[in-house]
Amino acid sequence: MASLSGAASRLLPAARITGSTTTTRLLFSFSFVSPLKCPKSSPLLSHVFRYQKQSLVRVSSGSFSTVASPKCAASDPDQLKSAREDIKELLKTTFCHPILVRLGWHDAGTYNKNIEEWPQRGGANGSLRFEVELKHGANAGLVNALKLLQPIKDKYSGVTYADLFQLASATAVEEAGGPKIPMKYGRMDVSGPEQCPEEGRLPDAGPPSPAAHLRDIFYRMGLNDKEIVALSGAHTLGRSRPERSGWGKPETKYTKDGPGAPGGQSWTVQWLKFDNSYFKDIKERRDNDLLVLPTDAVLFEDPSFKEYAEKYAVDQDSFFKDYAEAHASLSNLGAKFDPPQGFSI
Repeated sequence: MASLSGAASRLLPAARITGSTTTTRLLFSFSFVSPLKCPKSSPLLSHVFRYQKQSLVRVSSGSFSTVASPKCAASDPDQLKSAREDIKELLKTTFCHPILVRLGWHDAGTYNKNIEEWPQRGGANGSLRFEVELKHGANAGLVNALKLLQPIKDKYSGVTYADLFQLASATAVEEAGGPKIPMKYGRMDVSGPEQCPEEGRLPDAGPPSPAAHLRDIFYRMGLNDKEIVALSGAHTLGRSRPERSGWGKPETKYTKDGPGAPGGQSWTVQWLKFDNSYFKDIKERRDNDLLVLPTDAVLFEDPSFKEYAEKYAVDQDSFFKDYAEAHASLSNLGAKFDPPQGFSI
């Protein structure tokens, strides 16, 4: 899946970033705005012009824009709904569920509960669109997820990157057969690459002490053991590619023919289906063509983790319930919402 680490770089070969330029464009917004408030959707649909700065990141196969959004910019609910439908169509044709889940996780997973200031605390703020953060080792290959979503972002300028990343992640889980995620929206974007978090806030796949490492990372985010195990279950989606992460086989009988780009090693047989097979397969370990990382194996070794892993292996409904809650919590970490309480679509 969307692995939390570089062990889950997959689906498309990493693109090469070659340079950047800066331009300014005029965006047309349908909103009613007071001079001191952020632009919001309004039934009056007044036409308001607003400026945004935009950075262009050149990629070997073309280019896409990484927009530095205004200080205040909540997403438009109607545009979010339309973007969700476009994401569903994208998933049908590209089988990119795993990398979209991973994109949302990695944007949110930099959160540090011990830092109060936004955006220094990290989290779901759209910073992963910038080259400096895309170059972090744990984010290898995620430039391809950004390339897939950029046409949707260009089409719906009233949607922030922070919201788009989390919308894509939740939609990918749901479209793969997973639970409905109780999401909320209205996340504001950071304005520039200088606001990206430092490297090293995301998990490794093979640390010396897997249980301690997982707790160090996830406790820093304010999550608990149940949420760690539930979120790990999203490895039911996707593959690990050794040429990117150093983990897994070049191909297996389950991945040699795709769908999508062939190759890599999956955690489950049906690696585009969201269910509880990850826990069953990790527990049984009967198939050498299925991947088991140190951070996977520890879920059935650590006493506290094992309690939840054993439960999820036999009770998919419990897994889905706990996963949906954990995913929603992760997607909100560090976010600054406008309106402050967020909104649902």
